[in-house]
Amino acid sequence: MKISALIIDDEPLARNLINNLLRTEPMINVIGICKTGKEAILMIDTLKPNLIFLDIKLKDMTGFDILERISVKAPMIIFVTAFDAYALKAFNFFAFDYLLKPFNESRFYISVNKAIEAFHKKDTSLFQKKVNNLMNHVRVADKNPIKKLPIPLRNRTIFIPLNEIIYITASNYYAEIYTENKKYLLRESLQNLLDMLNPDHFIRIHRSTIINIDFIKELINSGYGAIHVKMKDSNQFRISKSYKKTFLTKMGV
Repeated sequence: MKISALIIDDEPLARNLINNLLRTEPMINVIGICKTGKEAILMIDTLKPNLIFLDIKLKDMTGFDILERISVKAPMIIFVTAFDAYALKAFNFFAFDYLLKPFNESRFYISVNKAIEAFHKKDTSLFQKKVNNLMNHVRVADKNPIKKLPIPLRNRTIFIPLNEIIYITASNYYAEIYTENKKYLLRESLQNLLDMLNPDHFIRIHRSTIINIDFIKELINSGYGAIHVKMKDSNQFRISKSYKKTFLTKMGV
């Protein structure tokens, strides 16, 4: 009996790669490919696949949102993610299988073979239990967002209260985190940091800039539709076109 599979990813290259790799696996039958969470929920409820390859962060919702909203029993899941090792601690804790982008073919087939073996052993109840445990973990994390950001410093780690962070800028492979009194360096992407920060206070205004809106002093119209935000420490940052609408809506301007 073939295993029916659904691919859920908002990146065309990732969708095509997974689909092409599965064509060489005779035990897997791809019955659908989704690029949005809304489409994925409908397909899962309608087609009831045995296995899904699920991207954690889509443009319209997260993979966890999808699992919360489906009306059928969750199938076996191979998570596909660009999250780094820091964000994947939860997956290791719950012994989930996942593909960390960019993944190679050998790692992909290890995941697939595990799923095939579990399916033939009818051991899917273990997968269901793991899904439930992870979803409970995610719910608790959502209700208890972090209040301090850990910063490793040689042989110690300090914790910066989030409400003290004025803005964060990208610098090569590092993020520069500014408070009123000091600058800290953290080897982390801005996107991963944004995922950890409270969206009620922090917003991205440029691919290289996140600001705490509580520290905004004023907005400056610089001509030709350009807008700069001036922070309370007098530093100014340009709001790029791709983030402008979201920012102005949030600020009620």
